[in-house]
Amino acid sequence: MSKMTSPSELGPLSTLVGTWEGSGGEDTAPSSTRSTRVSAYRERLVFTPTGRVDNHEQILYGLKYSTTAWRIGEPDPYHEELGYWMWDAQGGHVMRAFVIPRGIALLAGGTAAADATGFSLLAEVGSPTWGIASNPFLDREFRTVRYELNLRVLGPDSFEYDEDTVLQLKGRAEAFHHTDKHRLTRVK
Repeated sequence: MSKMTSPSELGPLSTLVGTWEGSGGEDTAPSSTRSTRVSAYRERLVFTPTGRVDNHEQILYGLKYSTTAWRIGEPDPYHEELGYWMWDAQGGHVMRAFVIPRGIALLAGGTAAADATGFSLLAEVGSPTWGIASNPFLDREFRTVRYELNLRVLGPDSFEYDEDTVLQLKGRAEAFHHTDKHRLTRVK
């Protein structure tokens, strides 16, 4: 992998390079009793270019990233993830591959134009391409069946996202929509 990346090689991901923070997020998730808990949160995201990645004929450029989120008023993070956002210019694909230290890995993807200021990504359990894998406990008790992310760049130093992680909770017939939404500002 080469570390030299120009903004044009990153396509719609070019605006995301840097460190971002926000304190107005809203998380709707299962509580400890499996009812609904809505929490305000603050978040820090760091995006660093990876350089060029060659998969034989496929050429990718992307961003390594980390996310940490804290509920407002609590000192310890409640959520962290590590991963990559990748751009395949030839296929017009945006990809997000990430791992959450609860035992979940996702590869979400979608299509976008190189100059897009917004895009949507999707992953579904069982998909051989844009898929979801969970540890046995989570698959049994809180099965993630679908993940969707919508991201919109609002300007050179601001973006927002909303995501819906659809869970099938053990003992519940209806799906649970674990949602997050946030607007972030570049801090460096």
